[in-house]
Amino acid sequence: MSLPPPLVPAHRDLPEITIKALVLGIVLAMLLGAANAYIGLLVGLTVSASIPAAAASMGLLRLFKRSNILENNMVQTAASAGESLVAGMIFTVPALILMQAWDTYQYWPCVTIAIIGGILGVAFTVPLRRALIIEAQLKFPEGVVTAEVLKTGGVETDKSQAATNTNPAREKDFKNLLQAAGISGLFKLFESGFGLLAGSVATTKALFAGSFLFTGSFALSPALVGVGYVVGLNIALLIFLGGAIGTLIGVPLNWWLNSNELMALSGIAAHTPTSEFSQTDWNNIASQAWSQNRRIGVGAMLVGGIWSLIALAKPLIAGVKSSIAAYKTASSAGNNGVLRTEHDTPIHYVLWVALAATIPLFLVFYNALAGYNSAALIAAVMTILMLFFGFIFSSVAGYMAGLIGNSNNPVSGVTIATVVVSAFILLQLMGNQGIAGQLGPIAVIYLAALVCTGAAIAGDNLQDLKCGHIVGATPWRQQLFQVIGVASAALIIPLILQILDAGYGIGRPAENNPTGSYLSAPQASLMKDLASSMFGAGLQWTFIYIGFALAVVLIVLDEIQRRRGSNFRIPVLAVAVGIYLPLGLSIPIFIGGLIAHRLKNKNKLLDKSTQQQRENSSLIVASGLITGEALMGVAIAIVAAFIMPLAHTASFAWATGLLALAGVVYYQARKG
Repeated sequence: MSLPPPLVPAHRDLPEITIKALVLGIVLAMLLGAANAYIGLLVGLTVSASIPAAAASMGLLRLFKRSNILENNMVQTAASAGESLVAGMIFTVPALILMQAWDTYQYWPCVTIAIIGGILGVAFTVPLRRALIIEAQLKFPEGVVTAEVLKTGGVETDKSQAATNTNPAREKDFKNLLQAAGISGLFKLFESGFGLLAGSVATTKALFAGSFLFTGSFALSPALVGVGYVVGLNIALLIFLGGAIGTLIGVPLNWWLNSNELMALSGIAAHTPTSEFSQTDWNNIASQAWSQNRRIGVGAMLVGGIWSLIALAKPLIAGVKSSIAAYKTASSAGNNGVLRTEHDTPIHYVLWVALAATIPLFLVFYNALAGYNSAALIAAVMTILMLFFGFIFSSVAGYMAGLIGNSNNPVSGVTIATVVVSAFILLQLMGNQGIAGQLGPIAVIYLAALVCTGAAIAGDNLQDLKCGHIVGATPWRQQLFQVIGVASAALIIPLILQILDAGYGIGRPAENNPTGSYLSAPQASLMKDLASSMFGAGLQWTFIYIGFALAVVLIVLDEIQRRRGSNFRIPVLAVAVGIYLPLGLSIPIFIGGLIAHRLKNKNKLLDKSTQQQRENSSLIVASGLITGEALMGVAIAIVAAFIMPLAHTASFAWATGLLALAGVVYYQARKG
């Protein structure tokens, strides 16, 4: 089956790389990258920035005399590349702080990791574009939606004909994006900035004479409602299911089975009757029980990551073979016979980039292993592992983006596989005695960061190239803008991480945060635990074995659903993330998923065009809720880090917070 012709035909060469597109792409890459850092560290999930970037681009570029759809496409390409790069970094780099390898987020090491990993991620997607988009014709759902959003702006706009060319749908989308961002930004300001709204409500109760321990929470966050809307009910429900397993089921069960151990960990003397426990004691016990239960998520993620690789092995090999064959054909024909809309970056440039990357890669690993006798040898091995894992896992991420979209892409799964395999290899080469046991986990996290950034970029870039294929963009120009987005975001990532760590705390509370809440950074905490445990730092495997068993059950159930042809699937990693997250974060995500499901059913009776338009508008509103709260969160973190600490929460804030969030939920539902 052939693909439909692009919106802008190959013979028409509209301006794509312009000064205004370049500047706007860089600015949005930085802004949306900062927003994604906050959301990703908070909840362990990131969402594609392509849709809000496309809406913002159309709203801003119309202020100029002339703009066109291909310029808008370039802007969203750079912006979403910056956002995805941040995802790869926040899933891994904070582990270096948590394992005390770094005292602070070191600027140039962070920038170096981000740029090398990101550019390699772009390079690895070049030979995959034709195989996955044209020959395999994968869906790339978010790329298709982004193209639909761009189409609302028309192909070309001339300000002298503004009276006839103004598109009401485009105007409405841009207005909705700003409005939703303003609402969620104000919510965050009144919550963290003034303390008039609560960020969460929580309770811990000992029932039935202390034999049953209930603990639960509910995060009050417009951004998480938006995240739930974007990922949809299927994923949102599974995340909530994971939270229920880890908290509502796991905590009371853990207390029932391991009461003596939990009492000891909470500093309570043995044989103390539960009637003498204070509320603080119960809170500490619940916290210890939940911390142990998180290891169930670790086990589930391990098995889920390995299963993802096994499931994708066959289509991945076929895709790579197809790509190589396509490039051989293109090389023999030369560029003279290649249409503008099929003109990729020449393959020999890609090979030169990969070859040139070996030098900075070697230096990165060599510096990470400074003080080890055979640092040069191990750094060379790590460089080879990075190029091998980088290409394989970038291909996996690109393929998954084609199937389920980039927001649902289990990049953390392939990163977990990287950590486990590379740690096993290094353990055989270095051992775990003395300085080797200290530097080995650090080198593993460096490798994981490089692979994760490459994989995150690969999925997003192929999604953008799908969008470009639909609208008629020139692939090599998009690939260039992807590199620009990577470089722009890389320059600010360490600054954003340092600000968020100083304002809220990443993986543990900051000194200037009296609320005690912080950005949980679930993936980074997991990477730290895995890398350290592989080198003998100790990890209780009982709960991880439970996670193994749970993952196997979920995989079997998912296979049953797949063979039945069901639309409701059960990916292991979504449940595992839910177990690893505090329950309270999964509840607003679940609410957002319910809203998405309700609106989807409500719009089923409409014609396809109207249905698509409403779906796009609702996604833009959800993206605005995410972006507004996240950017305000970064702004408040700057104040908390350098001017004054976060405000104490008022006693009535739980009630006002619930009412305000109910208003946000109503707003999202009405905008659908």
